[in-house]
Amino acid sequence: MGSSSTETKMMRLNVEIWRQAGPSDGGGFESYKVEASPDMSFLEMLDVLNEKLMADGREGIAFDHDCREGICGMCSLVINGQPHGPENETTTCQLHMRNYKDGDSITIEPFRATAFPIVKDLVIDRSAFDRILQAGGYISVNTGAAPDAHAVQVPKVQADLAMDAAACIGCGACVAACPNAAAMLFTAAKVSQLALLPQGQAERSSRAIAMVDQMDKEGFGACTNHYECMAACPKGITVENIARMNRDHLRASFTSRD
Repeated sequence: MGSSSTETKMMRLNVEIWRQAGPSDGGGFESYKVEASPDMSFLEMLDVLNEKLMADGREGIAFDHDCREGICGMCSLVINGQPHGPENETTTCQLHMRNYKDGDSITIEPFRATAFPIVKDLVIDRSAFDRILQAGGYISVNTGAAPDAHAVQVPKVQADLAMDAAACIGCGACVAACPNAAAMLFTAAKVSQLALLPQGQAERSSRAIAMVDQMDKEGFGACTNHYECMAACPKGITVENIARMNRDHLRASFTSRD
């Protein structure tokens, strides 16, 4: 009996990658050729390219990654003009090279926003998101033993909406996709996940004010309802959260300020 070959055919790709030595340096695109298997993830393709560069005595390309399971939000790249690439609700690490074909050209660059300064190559500084969370992303709870599971009743509809908002991984794709580089979807998700729960009511008004104020201080743009943020979000966060945050912020503006 003859045996059939199961060898995967390699693809030859032309990649244009943004290279920048540091925050204060000028940057530009550099061209590379790389061979990749259709079964590789996008980040594995970059790993292969880096191995080739380092074997040739050249500096590898800096890019962020951590879990490679679509939950950490680190792998933030604009691929052919689309944050995280062409697949819906998919992070860069979940994108596979089978989405491309032999001979394709791929352009890779970092997320672009004033509030996301480039650290090196494809790595950006997203600490602005951390400061937004620190401004009000908490609830007042008693420390000590864990409460009984049913001590605080939460309606299922509210629990589901809160969990949907909490799915945000803070990757910044919403900012990269927005023509104004707005962070409204991220901020709204973090406001909503607490505002929807009974435990989050104590700081609900102050939270909306503090987090929106911090968002503005960080230099993000204004929302003009293009909905590009929702289209680019790898976790399917909806703009309903923005509407909820706007209502909370408006209400708090009349009741919480001197």
